[in-house]
Amino acid sequence: MQKVLIVTYYWPPAGGPGVQRWLKFVKYLPEFGITPIVFVPKNAQYPIEDTSFESQVSPNIRVIQHSIVEPYRWAAFFARGKTQKISSGIIPPYKKQSVMERLLLWVRGNLFIPDARKFWVGPAVKRLENIIQTENITTLITTGPPHSIHLIGLRLKEKMNVKWVADFRDPWTSIGYHKKLKLSARSRKRHKDLEKKVLQSADQLVVTSKTTKGEFSVLTATPIQVITNGYDHEGVKTELDKKFTLSHIGSLLTDRNPVLLWEALAELVAENTAIAQHLSIQLIGVVGENVVNMLETMGLKPYVNILGYLPHEQVLEYQSRSQGLLLLEIDSPETRGIIPGKLFEYLSVSRPILAIGPEDWEAGRMVEEHEAGSYIRNNENEALKKLLLEWFQMFQQQRLEIHPKGTAQYHRRELTKQLTKLLQWVSS
Repeated sequence: MQKVLIVTYYWPPAGGPGVQRWLKFVKYLPEFGITPIVFVPKNAQYPIEDTSFESQVSPNIRVIQHSIVEPYRWAAFFARGKTQKISSGIIPPYKKQSVMERLLLWVRGNLFIPDARKFWVGPAVKRLENIIQTENITTLITTGPPHSIHLIGLRLKEKMNVKWVADFRDPWTSIGYHKKLKLSARSRKRHKDLEKKVLQSADQLVVTSKTTKGEFSVLTATPIQVITNGYDHEGVKTELDKKFTLSHIGSLLTDRNPVLLWEALAELVAENTAIAQHLSIQLIGVVGENVVNMLETMGLKPYVNILGYLPHEQVLEYQSRSQGLLLLEIDSPETRGIIPGKLFEYLSVSRPILAIGPEDWEAGRMVEEHEAGSYIRNNENEALKKLLLEWFQMFQQQRLEIHPKGTAQYHRRELTKQLTKLLQWVSS
């Protein structure tokens, strides 16, 4: 069997969407004749943990851990909550930033290039050189963010005779929060230079959206393939909520706050007593303070249930019971290529999806293409209100349902089949 060495920062007990992509690839690769060896940090400082993922790691998979220095652990002595948010890419608006937050952002952007995990690069390269030689590894995979993981691939590519596949779960310098890092002109250039060098040095690039592929194609002639995220279950059989439940899964913070949606729901509650009796807004994940304040200001607080972060299996059950699922994105050109991982799990449970995001949003177009719900742009107030009223009327008639098409391609096994073909081509 062909061996591949996978270097990733996020691995169980890490929680959130970042861990699932390669956890699932590793699960299915042996079915297609590939033996994965996984290299991960030991005692990493993960912003979110979900121990339920640990049971999904096959005991037959070899996982090698190597110690990591985590600057966020030091910074936590001074501002624990703030460092956790920054390490997750959660950055409050400038006016709401404390002096400590502004200092931490400047340090993060200008001293930790490309990110705070840069100190793992040297030690990891040294350990991996030995593993590559001992195991006769010919194909190396790095996945980011954090994009310092790609610097490990870059150094090993320069030193050793390996084929290198760089997987980008998110963009690098074009991601929305990058502009908030208080970068100096010199630091901005350094980020750009490192990004370009990685893109041009890898043998193959993998991205999760067509938009990111288009952005990278301008910077490099390296082959690029889109392999999206996906789902790994057949749906949870459960009864639907008796309430008109609209659920959002994942972080809902300042920039993603869907003012348009809250305004429409507030108007409908005021105008329609039946909606006021049945509406339930379910938020699973981290919810920003200003989102909570806005819900209260608009009179929607009595309808809101904030559940916080839940283990993945519970999340699947909640979304399967929901009448409608909310897919929300920041209204910005930089987010047009962002396809939230939850979209694929939404598709798998066949509940109507309400996607609200920027113009020409790739994820919104996918919802429409798969006939899985509706895509509303951030200026379509009347269209949104009309849609919600239609959904509620269908809910009353017990016929609020969808029949999405073409979603089997997003099962993790099918996506791993695509990856396998790519790895065989790269190594040939």
